[in-house]
Amino acid sequence: MSEAATPSLGPVSSSVIDAPHVRPPLLAQSAPWLIFGLFAAVPLLALATGDSFILVVATRMLIFALAALSLNLIMGYGALVSFGHAAYIGIGAYAVGILSSYGINDLLLQIAAALAASGLFALVTGYLSLRTSGVYFIMITLAFGQMAFFFMVSLSAFGGDDGISLSGRSTLFGADLLRSNLVLFYGVLGVLAAAFLLMRMLVASRFGRVLRGTRDNPTRMRAIGFSPFSFQLTAYVIAGMIAALAGVLLANQVQFVSPAYMTWARSGELIVMVVLGGMGTLLGPIIGATVFILLEDVLAHFSEHWKLGLGLILVLVVLGSRDGMSGLARRLRGGSDV
Repeated sequence: MSEAATPSLGPVSSSVIDAPHVRPPLLAQSAPWLIFGLFAAVPLLALATGDSFILVVATRMLIFALAALSLNLIMGYGALVSFGHAAYIGIGAYAVGILSSYGINDLLLQIAAALAASGLFALVTGYLSLRTSGVYFIMITLAFGQMAFFFMVSLSAFGGDDGISLSGRSTLFGADLLRSNLVLFYGVLGVLAAAFLLMRMLVASRFGRVLRGTRDNPTRMRAIGFSPFSFQLTAYVIAGMIAALAGVLLANQVQFVSPAYMTWARSGELIVMVVLGGMGTLLGPIIGATVFILLEDVLAHFSEHWKLGLGLILVLVVLGSRDGMSGLARRLRGGSDV
């Protein structure tokens, strides 16, 4: 990646890329940890109500919040709308399913396999996809996602269209810790918190500022000596690997792996989560995934056509705030992005 600015445009590079990071207000700094704190208290709510299903739903929220957070890196900060992002969730889930079928149940080995496979897939497909832009980028990511979906459907040795039922959850150094829903919940919460911190460091770094500059004006970024393609491809690979990690966690929660995890409709749901919460903010995808899963669970009790109600709510949110629920909350408190 070239980072040498041309002499005539050096001041522009300094002002855009090397500008000091402005610390957000105290309320904006504490908001993420307030959200994580509320999630950490969910087991107490489940215990008080005697409803263990609350913990299951909350774990699902956290897993999809992780997947939405990964998509937001390329969509919110890189303006790359991918309709094939769910493929990485499937890759992570199948890393668990396939290795388990060969007797390899160690979680760390499964994560390593998922990250390697998703990173390679993202590198190859991203290299080709990023040669396009706009609607062409959307269509080619959709095509690659569907290719991955039909590839998994064709693997009859691993269940094909019917998927794979796992005999149990992954082990950690031989210990069956994840058998407990409580341990799994706090494990997923810890992974999400770590991913949030990683994203915050990336976005605040020079890499993040170049990525945002590429989103806003790629021509200007080329003029001051940066290669948008290199930064976008790096972000694309990182996003794919984090989504694969979400797939590993999802497979362990439901103890089932299916090609349905990889469909374009699932990618569409991830996009809705990011838009609902607020693109280009770190807390937005977490809020969006939480609200989406909550609405899915609540509305499904009233009608099998719950997606119609969800669509109406999404329209109202977009009309009320073009930058989602986090943007609406930010304006109400008069703060800055989280």
